[in-house]
Amino acid sequence: MKIGILAGGLGSRLTEETEVRPKPMVEIGGKPILWHIMRHYLRYGFSHFVIALGYKGEHIKRYIVDYYTYNESNITVDMSNGGLRTAPTAEPISERWTVDLIETGGEAETGARIKRIASFLGDETFMLTYGDGVSDVDLQKLLEFHRSHGRLATLTAVHPPNRFGKLELDGDRVVRFTEKPQFAGEFGPQVGEGWINGGYFVLEPQVFDYIDDDEGTKWELAPLDRLAKDGELMAYHHYSFWQCMDTIRDRKLLESLWNNGDPPWTI
Repeated sequence: MKIGILAGGLGSRLTEETEVRPKPMVEIGGKPILWHIMRHYLRYGFSHFVIALGYKGEHIKRYIVDYYTYNESNITVDMSNGGLRTAPTAEPISERWTVDLIETGGEAETGARIKRIASFLGDETFMLTYGDGVSDVDLQKLLEFHRSHGRLATLTAVHPPNRFGKLELDGDRVVRFTEKPQFAGEFGPQVGEGWINGGYFVLEPQVFDYIDDDEGTKWELAPLDRLAKDGELMAYHHYSFWQCMDTIRDRKLLESLWNNGDPPWTI
């Protein structure tokens, strides 16, 4: 099964980092968040990725193309002629990925990017996610849920992170005040109100028919709405950890969780 990753957005709310690199290449614990996402899928046995590139996509290309050289090779350089020889290290890397790196345009919206990687995803069930968030969602259970209902599309529904302190009121009287969680040690299950689209989709190839071939098509608007109206969109409820990386505060939160020694998105 192939995994599509949307990795072409501008990351406009994270400009401190994305002026020089695309958001999926912003690092958590010394590794791009893209690496964390791909590792999560690999743990469940999914290793073929189709990455939809856009803004500063050359950074992602360079990282993937050079990954083997930098992580599994001893390198010998002949300075007289520029010759290069590589030899495997004693401990080979575990990321046995196959990665298709597909240019989908610098200004394309998410729906257009999905449409443009359709031929690479093929005509079988596939997964799809965003290149800027991590979670501990059980991908095997997600897939089982998708197969159980027989519809075309499944998204993962999550509670929004509790970014702010919470007030419990009785009329005008505050009966309880809960401070916002700190970066480490207090970040448990999602506690926000309501449900939002957390990505981590499982999709049938027929969903491509719901996406207009237009650069401005947003996957999260008309295509998902049409699927919902046709009764073809189901939600897998995920109650545990999920966190996007939209802002510097989000990145610092994830970095702190990583440095704390037991980041909740790792298994």
